[in-house]
Amino acid sequence: MIEQTCQDCEHRPQDLFVTRRQFLNRLGMGFGALSLTGLVGMGILSPPEALGDTMSFSPLAPKPPQFPAKAKRVLHIFASGAPSHIDTWDPKPALDQYDQKAMPGEANGTVFASPFKFKKMGQSGIEVSDVFPLLGQHVDDMTVVRSMYTDIPDHGAATLMMNTGSTRLPKPSMGSWVTYGLGSVNQNLPAFIALAPGGVTAQNLRSAFLPGAYQGTSINTSNTAIDKLIENIKNKYTTLPEQRKQLDLLQQLNEAHNQELQKDAALEARVQAYELAYQMQMEATDAFDISKETPEVRAMYGDNTQAGRQMLIARRLLERGVRFVQVWHGGWDHHNNLEVGLSKKAEECDKPIAALLTDLKQRGMLEDTLVIWGGEFGRSPTADGNVAGGTPGRTHNNQAFSIWMAGGGVKGGMVYGATDEFGSRAITDKVHVHDLHATVLWLLGFDHTKLTYRYNGRDFRLTDVYGNVVKAVMA
Repeated sequence: MIEQTCQDCEHRPQDLFVTRRQFLNRLGMGFGALSLTGLVGMGILSPPEALGDTMSFSPLAPKPPQFPAKAKRVLHIFASGAPSHIDTWDPKPALDQYDQKAMPGEANGTVFASPFKFKKMGQSGIEVSDVFPLLGQHVDDMTVVRSMYTDIPDHGAATLMMNTGSTRLPKPSMGSWVTYGLGSVNQNLPAFIALAPGGVTAQNLRSAFLPGAYQGTSINTSNTAIDKLIENIKNKYTTLPEQRKQLDLLQQLNEAHNQELQKDAALEARVQAYELAYQMQMEATDAFDISKETPEVRAMYGDNTQAGRQMLIARRLLERGVRFVQVWHGGWDHHNNLEVGLSKKAEECDKPIAALLTDLKQRGMLEDTLVIWGGEFGRSPTADGNVAGGTPGRTHNNQAFSIWMAGGGVKGGMVYGATDEFGSRAITDKVHVHDLHATVLWLLGFDHTKLTYRYNGRDFRLTDVYGNVVKAVMA
């Protein structure tokens, strides 16, 4: 939690008779900024900033990439829990041959054949599991990467790696690096938004040593009403012109105090959060209101489901200039009864993601929107768990998993890389998470080795000292 120490009285300019804290307490503005700032302190919501009338400079002002980009924005659909690659995007006939037999070679365990069937789809003939009957129709727009791998088969560490490029250290998230590099084309909405039931933990959205403006904003999509999705978005006590005057005065007081502190980063982040909260009152209500879509569009996404609502909100945010949107879809950790569990999760997202790709393509947005789907690692080819309640499941496997990418300069109808005959480990054209991050930044117009930030005497980057751009997947 960010604390403001009570030293205001000692350091405030002598011509001011109240501290900033006293000013806020007495003024009682009662608008969304106060709620937003409180959430910042709790690590639930973070403070992207906007250009206000009183702001001389915004870190989120639009910036050009280092070279011509293929993608302008990113949608990362994170399948939290680690979906099984060998039951979704990476068919392994050898599993049928050895089903319920001891795993050949040095590996231990009993082979568990996939309970699902794969079939060739699209003109490209990419094999897709029958759990994705609608999404599989879009394979001609996808590159399916079957040779992903990561460092540690632990959910927490691998999730951090996928989101920040680190398994332990407090590093900036991928969304924070993207907004640091490109800024935002819409100063009335956060540049980096994560949608998830219950919200997203701050460690996966953090800006770390980057300025607080680049941290992600978490939205709890368990709520359907706008004033619940974004708490206190509507002000019941003062008009917008009155709030503008209050913010202008508050900015002057904070700036005077900030001069005494020699530009305190936490204070600057909070001031910018006030500005964003003010601007959001005018635009966020519209952006999150899916009732403004036609009945046909809402039905296409399946807005009666949480996944459908999330995907439709994501598209509305992207078209309004939000630079980096994450949609979290959890529950893919199937150690038991994989046949039922994976079928359920796939059914939840199959229609909404297929609708999203169709919608983006119809609107001419897919060509410069990079869409990524995948989890934090893969699953084992051997059985795991108690089979008493149904089919067994699979345990964790960091040596192999699959993702797919579409749009944003990625080749369509392509499979890249391969795992061994059982799907145990990536063996051909291996792609580490660092390589994925380097490729995402390249598609956005950045050399990952040159998008750096100096902190504690060292130039840091998203990929640390690793990462290779996978140019073979680019159109």
